[in-house]
Amino acid sequence: MGDIVRLLEKNARLSLSDIASALGISVEETAALLKELEKEKFILAYKTIFDPEKIQKNRVRAVIEVKITPERGGGFDKLSKRIAGFEEVTSCFLMSGGYDLLVFLEGESLKEVALFVSEKLATLPGVISTATHFMLKTYKEQGIIFSTPSHFRLPVSP
Repeated sequence: MGDIVRLLEKNARLSLSDIASALGISVEETAALLKELEKEKFILAYKTIFDPEKIQKNRVRAVIEVKITPERGGGFDKLSKRIAGFEEVTSCFLMSGGYDLLVFLEGESLKEVALFVSEKLATLPGVISTATHFMLKTYKEQGIIFSTPSHFRLPVSP
């Protein structure tokens, strides 16, 4: 299973024949293997990574550090799943360190993101505090380096 995971991590658009060839198995076996991995929820989705500056010029992306109170018998899971369930939230991670959750979200404007934090997130019982950071530019995401135009800069002289 590790070999197919590595192949799909690099390129989820590989054809069945390309995967079969790389694994040294038949196309039929490859199709059955992928179907089984999808059925067992090892593969959750096949996703495309877009350059945000080219595809979503008006989207605002933010990262929010969230401190929460763990619940008796459930720890962080119940509230974390509730936060992850919001439509605006694109990713949610339990973290070690100075805060408990790292929440990624998208909105149409700074105001929309601010309203999400102040009206939906911060008001949830169990949320102690939030710290919002707005993403200004993407250089690398999920292992993909984004091309950035090089700007000519004059040399600095003394």
